Amino acid sequence: MDRLTSMAVFVRAVELGSFAAAADAFEMSGPMVGKHIRFLEERLGVRLLNRTTRRQSPTEAGQAYYERCRAVLSEAEAADAAVFDELSEPRGKLRVTMPALLGRHCVAPLLMKLARRYPHLELDLSFGDPIADIVGAGYDLAIRTGDLDDESGLTARRIARQRMVVCGARSYLRAHGKPKSIDDLAAHQAIIYRRSGRVRPWLFPPRDGQSPHEIMPAGRLRLDDLEAIADAATQGMGLAWLPYWLVRERLNNGALVGLFGGQPEFLYDCHALWPRSPRMPLKVRAAVDALAAALPNLMT
Repeated sequence: MDRLTSMAVFVRAVELGSFAAAADAFEMSGPMVGKHIRFLEERLGVRLLNRTTRRQSPTEAGQAYYERCRAVLSEAEAADAAVFDELSEPRGKLRVTMPALLGRHCVAPLLMKLARRYPHLELDLSFGDPIADIVGAGYDLAIRTGDLDDESGLTARRIARQRMVVCGARSYLRAHGKPKSIDDLAAHQAIIYRRSGRVRPWLFPPRDGQSPHEIMPAGRLRLDDLEAIADAATQGMGLAWLPYWLVRERLNNGALVGLFGGQPEFLYDCHALWPRSPRMPLKVRAAVDALAAALPNLMT
């Protein structure tokens, strides 16, 4: 068996905690993962993993070997990246995780364009809630909006800013009047975004020059999907605070009306994050550069 491949399988089995998860990551069978681990154990003459029916954990020797393997694999990837850079064309599998709506509307179309440009580049895209452990889950790149909680082991680059707009349907504005200022929002029905049991405040540029000005929306509709909020606002159910890229078409065709057009709008940062390494892989750099060049036009 190839020693580097076995090391990579072992590292992923430790990080994911099971042979089944490692098998999924490498698109191989569970028994084949076991063969790679046994190959290393027989070669070294030591047990690397404590096995139970549900989970595998490293032995003391296995933990030390895991740390060394990560360093070896990182250097091997850097060597590969150096050669691929000479070829001047991104290639190989690029695994990216991103928020579902932003991904479908903005990020994925740009990555598809990149893949059309580079025929040897493969895309493996995941749409959903933020992945807590980007490195452990085996992603090459993550797209995040808002504040970054933990960047340990990661490199971050701001690639765009997400413009937020308050909007409503003409039918709602005819029935309830048009708010002239942010302070008038308290007298209106808001369509509330609630995620993970928490109501998200509407944010506006700071009045004191420091922290954003927060408005806690009040209304009888609470939804956990931004596109559903846009649909409800279009039906005249209340005012909504949404990313411009999500409602751009509705604003352009008159289904929704933007409010406070003469006032500054709140901008959420959008970042690309990738595992820190001595040399940034060409496929990651190409993706980040492409997103940084095109995303701002889509999001503001």
